[in-house]
Amino acid sequence: MTAPGALLVVGDVVTDVVARHRTPLAPATDTAAEIRTLPGGAGANVACWAARSGCSDVRLLARVGTDSVVWHEQALRRAGVRPMLVPDPEAPTASVIALVGADAERTFLTDSGAALRLSPADWSPALLDGAARVHLSGYLFFADRSRETAGRVLRDAGAAGVAVSVDPASAGFLAQQGPESFLAAVDGAECLLPNADEARLLTGRADPAEAAAALSRRFPLVAVTLGAAGAVLATGGRVTDRVTAPPAVPIDSTGAGDAFTGAFLASLLNGAAPADAAESGCAAGARAVTRVGGRP
Repeated sequence: MTAPGALLVVGDVVTDVVARHRTPLAPATDTAAEIRTLPGGAGANVACWAARSGCSDVRLLARVGTDSVVWHEQALRRAGVRPMLVPDPEAPTASVIALVGADAERTFLTDSGAALRLSPADWSPALLDGAARVHLSGYLFFADRSRETAGRVLRDAGAAGVAVSVDPASAGFLAQQGPESFLAAVDGAECLLPNADEARLLTGRADPAEAAAALSRRFPLVAVTLGAAGAVLATGGRVTDRVTAPPAVPIDSTGAGDAFTGAFLASLLNGAAPADAAESGCAAGARAVTRVGGRP
């Protein structure tokens, strides 16, 4: 049996500082917390979860600061990902402070650093050699330089007949950029993977299932994640599947959507139907929320 082609992820590598606090934040004084520094980043997390979920060839293109390139490369290799990291001598590696409350919900403070400095010069169509799918982290679309790079990836992958998926990544950044601007930038993607808040922003529809159906008139496959409620799939303007998530006792929701995406794409590459791939994604998301940080 011929092995499926590679998954090429083009996205972000981040140093995460995860602070879990059991009580509400106390302004102007101390709040006790458990704090860990971990490798993260939406694109990198997706790549690691795809490797964990059975994709034998996962590659990651991203830009990082020279301050931590070796640490991140080692972490990716341990996870089974082939790192293609571009050292940036002028900007540090992106960093995120994740404030995680007792309900496991997280709030991010984000310094994009080198991540959104991914340049067209960092990209070559030759990177598509052997790739069966490309995944783009939506964060790339929120800065001019990285958006140009992501656009080139989309065009070159389309010309090569390689399917591209996009995760919108951030409801906050989406609101700042504007839904139509984002949708125009990702035109040509085969699969869109928003969470419920992102789907609502992109369509103006309150019901995630209706939003999924609306988005599927523009993208051939749409999977909207619903957290503990699972996911909904749509194609051709209609909802095709609703998938439930396994029960889990969450401690940190950081990276749950990335886990879904990585497992979902790995399953598609291995020949699964979208509904079965979504079940794998929901199972990975349920595992992700039981551990600290965004990686498996």
